Amino acid sequence: MHSTSTAPAGFGPLLRQWRAARRMSQQQLAIDSEVSTRHISYVENGKSCPSREMVLVLASALDLPLRERNSLLSAAGFAPVYRETNLSAPEMLPVRQAFDTILSHHEPYPAIVLTRAWDIVSMNEAFTRLFTFFIDPPFDSIVAQNVMHSLFHPQGVRPYVTNWEEVAGFLIDRLYRESIVELETSESRKLFDALLAYPNVPSRMREVDLSRAPRVCVTVNLEKGDTRLSLFSTLTTLGTPLDVTAQELRIESYFPADDSTGEWLRKSAASVAN
Repeated sequence: MHSTSTAPAGFGPLLRQWRAARRMSQQQLAIDSEVSTRHISYVENGKSCPSREMVLVLASALDLPLRERNSLLSAAGFAPVYRETNLSAPEMLPVRQAFDTILSHHEPYPAIVLTRAWDIVSMNEAFTRLFTFFIDPPFDSIVAQNVMHSLFHPQGVRPYVTNWEEVAGFLIDRLYRESIVELETSESRKLFDALLAYPNVPSRMREVDLSRAPRVCVTVNLEKGDTRLSLFSTLTTLGTPLDVTAQELRIESYFPADDSTGEWLRKSAASVAN
């Protein structure tokens, strides 16, 4: 299971960083990995070199995403185990078809496929109609590329969200909770800081109360002219993918929060069909 040779210099510190990010003691990690606390200490201090199997056991105990498991393997001197396949590759056709089916079946309600950094990969026609109704071109490219930036950017949907502080606070809370279990260099941390750097973002949003249970969802209230819409969304991921790209993709599906919004979305789809 493990070797007594000296571990690569980067593995021990990286393991320690992830254990700290997960708020796990050496003892707890040892229990979850079914190894001795002494061995965890030796590995972190570079006195012992873990086997490939041990690296995967530790990564599993830390519940690391596939990308980070590959990084931990590389730091220990092993080749990555999990592939990162471009979504356009032929072997990803079943994944693309699954996403396309889910998006199309969600019509006439909006839905999008996102990366773990909240970048938009694809969208259904309903989301395109909703987006272009509230945002007039030309607009900053980042607004169209990232759903978080589209809400915080002054040229995004922000001017039309009547409960913007409530929605922004909910998303910042979610993003912060995602980022605290990752390393400081993670995309979530960078995105968190970028959103808070936008003008007129209340400074109190930087202070997230972790003692309070996170909200399940929030209703987004949009208003433009005489049009008033209310929507909420859910996030869905693939079950147990073994590919980095597939694991990091998720679907955000929007639903009407009242009858009038549902009617507007259905009429919007019907007007295009006619």
